[in-house]
Amino acid sequence: MHKHPTPAERIEVGLGTRSYPILIGDGLLARAGEEIARLMPGVNAAVVTDTNVAAQHLPALEEALDQAEIAHTAITLPPGEGTKSFAALQDVVDRLLEARLERSDVVIALGGGVIGDLAGFAAGVVRRGMKFVQIPTSLLAQVDSSVGGKTGINTRQGKNLVGIFHQPGLVIADTGVLDTLSVREFRAGYAEVVKYGLIDRPDFFAWLESNWRDVFAGGTARRHAIAESCRSKAEIVARDERETDERALLNLGHTFGHALEAATGYDSTRLVHGEGVAIGMALAHRFSARLNRCSPDDAARVERHLEAVGLPVRMSDIPGQLPGAEALLNYIAQDKKVSRGALTFILTHGIGRSFIARDVPVSEVLSFLKENHPE
Repeated sequence: MHKHPTPAERIEVGLGTRSYPILIGDGLLARAGEEIARLMPGVNAAVVTDTNVAAQHLPALEEALDQAEIAHTAITLPPGEGTKSFAALQDVVDRLLEARLERSDVVIALGGGVIGDLAGFAAGVVRRGMKFVQIPTSLLAQVDSSVGGKTGINTRQGKNLVGIFHQPGLVIADTGVLDTLSVREFRAGYAEVVKYGLIDRPDFFAWLESNWRDVFAGGTARRHAIAESCRSKAEIVARDERETDERALLNLGHTFGHALEAATGYDSTRLVHGEGVAIGMALAHRFSARLNRCSPDDAARVERHLEAVGLPVRMSDIPGQLPGAEALLNYIAQDKKVSRGALTFILTHGIGRSFIARDVPVSEVLSFLKENHPE
């Protein structure tokens, strides 16, 4: 245990009357009860988690809730992307109602992005909207999915096509819990950290190139990387909560990445979300260079950094067979909706200079996919 927890860093997501803080620091799980009680006095709680996270962190959270005299029940689900389903949503909703929780009570998501997305969706629809707290336990969830109120489940047709916006009232990012992640999971989350540098923070990307080993090792560099990522996302969400415009920049790398996830059948032994995003960001920069929007040197620099960290950057880095370029294009079209023969992509003019391109011809995407396909 860390004997001397440093004071938490606090970042505000500015949404008027629905603004909320993100607390970032080591040892925050032990203080979760008092932080929730301070913001939401008198609530009862349901903790939604999965069996892996429950084994590591549920007892500490339950103890913190006990200390704050918050009555609580736990809903534990199987781990993995398959839990983002209608069946699991129904299960959580049933159990929230069986626990006799009121609209003024709180649903706490303790887990990674899957649990956060599912618990947030359930909290948003039960009694037309319960209070919600995110306690993300993966790096990916701490820097991305826990912030901004997007919730949802996957369907046969693709990822996150069913869901709602339901903002949390509080996000607690305990940097110490990340020590229990496998290297592969931490690395996958790091792809989303890199994304913030590539969207509009070139200095942050350069800092990551020099300091990524320290981020992996923990301590102040890790906290700085998480805080900078959250600050970036909070600013974008505050300006465009429902993704009518600028928030789409947060999808950098995700159009290709989601297609590759769908193409591998969401099989996490082959590809996890952050790895899909890493390949997607490399492809987005390569595609931008092909369209003469950015320099090939910038695309190469992005690939170099992702590869140095140990992330995949090519479709051929995914084990097993991939469907052909036409099938991948269909997944992209499902994710992004074709409008008059053109697709919307997040492209770039260079490191930290991403933009929304609403007019990318489908034919260009298809020939690029064929060029980059491993077959």
